[in-house]
Amino acid sequence: MQKYLSRWFGFDAQTMSVKKEIIGGITTFLTMAYILAVNPAILADAGMDKGAVFTATVVSAVIATLVMAIYAKLPFALAPGMGLNAFFAYTIVIAMGYSWQFALTAVFIEGLLFILLTVTGIREQIVRLLPAELRKAISPGIGLFLAFIGLNNAGMLVTNTGSLPMLSSLCSPAAALTCFGIVVTIILLIKNVMGAMLIGIVVTALVGIPLGLTHFGGIVDTPPSMAPICLQLQWDGIFSMDMLICVATLLFLDIFDTIGSLVGVCNRAGMVDEQGNIPRLGRAFMADAIGTTMGALLGTSTVTTFVESASGVNAGGRSGLTAFTTAICFAVALLLSPLFLAIPPQATASALILVGVMMMQDIRKVDFTKLENAIPSFMCVSMMAFTSSISDGIMLGLIAYVLIRIAMRKWQDLNVGMCILTALFILRYIFL
Repeated sequence: MQKYLSRWFGFDAQTMSVKKEIIGGITTFLTMAYILAVNPAILADAGMDKGAVFTATVVSAVIATLVMAIYAKLPFALAPGMGLNAFFAYTIVIAMGYSWQFALTAVFIEGLLFILLTVTGIREQIVRLLPAELRKAISPGIGLFLAFIGLNNAGMLVTNTGSLPMLSSLCSPAAALTCFGIVVTIILLIKNVMGAMLIGIVVTALVGIPLGLTHFGGIVDTPPSMAPICLQLQWDGIFSMDMLICVATLLFLDIFDTIGSLVGVCNRAGMVDEQGNIPRLGRAFMADAIGTTMGALLGTSTVTTFVESASGVNAGGRSGLTAFTTAICFAVALLLSPLFLAIPPQATASALILVGVMMMQDIRKVDFTKLENAIPSFMCVSMMAFTSSISDGIMLGLIAYVLIRIAMRKWQDLNVGMCILTALFILRYIFL
């Protein structure tokens, strides 16, 4: 059995546990299961069939995560990404006035370009162009971002018009349930209970029933057909300037969201060697590229590696078996969607917040004693949370790093590729 697990998923019996891999996969699924409800709601605003988008979301997640599990043999899950789906619906369709078919075509072209960039090794080269100091800041940046997502999803942050986000009333049922989940999960983690995150999610969801926050609307349901949105590409206007802008923006967002997620979670998992290399990185990028291409054909926005994979890694997941378990959970969700969608965001918030705490441990690796290192690193860490974007954190951090080195005339810290990337980032902020 272990021989097959090793061959298919890169499982190492000496350093890994099947039980931890499975628990890690389930934990990852539960922390990102919100996408099953959120993605259809967002794309429905673009005029797409909500039920069909639900099925497309699940199927694209299963395909991409299986490629990650079997081909890349890494513990990461993929699904249509947040932010990318908002750009799809609210910018390309609503703001620019194009049809959702046009937007799907932009995603499809982006996916094909990703495959080309991956095959040629360009995406791996981009990772190597990031300075070491910046790569060290990605993991804590993602930790802060995850904690923000957890608090926001749980309704513990409120934003009034013209004001900054503030803490909501802790006496509300939602806040009380979130605090309960955090306390329970902390106790389980301190006692080293296996599957602490998963147990915390389940217990919190059950406590949410009498509070009226967990609503079970059944267990089994027939998945809606994808026919209204599947293979609905529109080739009119593919050579227009607007299509170029759409594809270029999607490329920027997805490339650096994926790079940030992979680098950050791999750092947390101890999967990065002394030279900063990530195992099978090219294959991980290929899973992302295939997911995006297939997702566009099925009828959904850009598929990307989910930063919530950190929760599964923290639960002990280290091989493709973790991703395989997550893919199976997504497949089961096609039939058991009412059960999975009943889990309230307050139940998964504790996992996201505490994983964020653990990922902040890597902040000690950042050299804050020198301003030329501290400023780019701080930009990377803070802007991930402040802008709700991993890609913006990386881009702004690199821009600060290069401009500071130029001002200090520290040419030895720079290379041509790094300067070209910085120039592209600046142009992106000016024109896109």
